[in-house]
Amino acid sequence: MSNARRILIVEDEPLIAMMIEDFVELLGHGHAGTADCVETALGLVAADEFDLCILDVNLRGGERSWPVADALAAAGKPFILATGGSGETTPDAHAGAPTLSKPFTMDAVKDALQRIIG
Repeated sequence: MSNARRILIVEDEPLIAMMIEDFVELLGHGHAGTADCVETALGLVAADEFDLCILDVNLRGGERSWPVADALAAAGKPFILATGGSGETTPDAHAGAPTLSKPFTMDAVKDALQRIIG
């Protein structure tokens, strides 16, 4: 696939993370790693071994992923905000990011990736 990308996944639910990993690979992209908390995700962002990120807005223990979104934006890395649709308010700085609503389908992941990749 000429538009194949290495995708970082930030998701705290292991089954959802594995499902996204499978979708990403079935769509012809590479899985660049998975983080389940802000601290781990920030380390992976700093390592800079990915092309784009699917970023869950709410992580375990009520942790919000906005510091990761800020780091991605600062690094110039595109990202998709994954949300459970529970009325999260996206900060103005990230309001233009594509969103992916749970529950995910492969078609929804494909569409979100196409919005970023073109």
